[in-house]
Amino acid sequence: MVPKILRQDFHGLDQIIPFGRGQEKDSAWSSCENVMSLTEGRKSIHSPKTAVHAPRVPFPFLQDDVYDIGPATIRFAGIPEFAIDKTRPSSRNLFMEPDEQLPIDRRQWLQRAATAAGASLALTSGCSCHEEKPAAPSKGPLLFPGKVEMRIVNDRPPCLETPWNYFQQDLTPNDAFYVRWHLQVIPTKIDLRSWRLRIGGHVERPIEFSIEDLRRLESDTIIAVNQCSGNSRELFQPSVAGAQWGNGAMGNALWTGVPLRKLLNAAGLKAGAGDVSFLGLDRGGIPTIPDYVKTLKIDKAREPEVLVAYEMNSQPLPMLNGFPARLVVPGWYATYWIKALSEITVLTKDFDGYWMNKAYRIPTTPQAQESPQSLATETTPIHRMNVRSFFTAPESGARLALGQTCPLEGIAFDGGDGIERVEVSVDGGQTWRETALGDDLGRFSFRRWKMPWQPEAAGDYTLKVRATSRAGETQPAEAVWNRAGYMRNVIEQWSVTVG
Repeated sequence: MVPKILRQDFHGLDQIIPFGRGQEKDSAWSSCENVMSLTEGRKSIHSPKTAVHAPRVPFPFLQDDVYDIGPATIRFAGIPEFAIDKTRPSSRNLFMEPDEQLPIDRRQWLQRAATAAGASLALTSGCSCHEEKPAAPSKGPLLFPGKVEMRIVNDRPPCLETPWNYFQQDLTPNDAFYVRWHLQVIPTKIDLRSWRLRIGGHVERPIEFSIEDLRRLESDTIIAVNQCSGNSRELFQPSVAGAQWGNGAMGNALWTGVPLRKLLNAAGLKAGAGDVSFLGLDRGGIPTIPDYVKTLKIDKAREPEVLVAYEMNSQPLPMLNGFPARLVVPGWYATYWIKALSEITVLTKDFDGYWMNKAYRIPTTPQAQESPQSLATETTPIHRMNVRSFFTAPESGARLALGQTCPLEGIAFDGGDGIERVEVSVDGGQTWRETALGDDLGRFSFRRWKMPWQPEAAGDYTLKVRATSRAGETQPAEAVWNRAGYMRNVIEQWSVTVG
């Protein structure tokens, strides 16, 4: 069952989006023939055994937006350029009830595309980029257009961290999903009439797809964790350079799109195809900064789970999270999940670009470990995620009542083997108890866990949690260090006070 996620208002944008007319159909997506149905023509990879309902959280909006809907375009007046908005009015709940129906036609999809893309940033005709102006430095939460209050790790390019309370839900809401861009000039204007995804290189027939072309194809869905390679970097000791993320550079979402291998097959792979490269619309701003290009080996690119996604939690992708389409590589770190995807190129040899050969590399040692005194001499591109687990409740530092049962809750995930068990210690790691696992939403998803705990005495407690994958991988007791601050997965601990 497809989750019913948020119903967004249009806010803060100036966008021109075309739409057509068509007859309604009896399906969750109605309208004309080139619209894919949510209930027909889509299959789910590792579909959940039970329904996943949308989280109920507030979604910020602007009441003063102007909506002028004409017969051939949708035009909205709002924020004229990318900006941090510190003055938005109070939020209201715009999520649908779990039992509400979600009828939507082609016009509505494009309207929601306007919401998802343009609500974040100002959009007009043409595919272009805008170099955003830096905001005042702040470690506190501020509002980027289309996002709730998030910790701003960096404002240029945007690096926004998901607030921890949102991880109490199966799916991370779009407006709270973390953001990570690498280059200074990010796309802020996209006209769906002219946007195309182009596939070329070592293929029989170079081909391009519009957003409607992609949506006409049979779509797949998958629930998968997207995690930055440097998630938790600020916790490394000794400290390392790079975006100083806490633990919130991750999120879990339902992704909908077309399997990459179908698009490659449409182009026709020639014999000798090797790497496949992916390029988005972001740019470095000056010629000496290399484009952000990542590659997959042809066999990896043809795995059935790898998607070109155009929806996130049953909504068009938000602009800050890759509108109108992005690569989804379940189980691998987000460095490969190219946003605002524009070009796919099939190569005949190994790619030697900067973002593969110089950046995002880890030691070839076990657990990618090295030390400041003895740096590894051999490195390899980072790829598959390791196993992790976290507490989500109670809050760290919470004061709990003596004699009352307190539910300990959290999440666990890994690179695609799935979670076998999660254990918790309430005595600093001396003894461990196995927790109850929640619904299995697929091997690439968060797996929720829960354990009731009734403290026997007042005092300060150190709680620890560790996960073990079905492949037998477990979390280390001591933190692993590497120069880039990647792949932290040490046993996490929480401090609480009882009494």
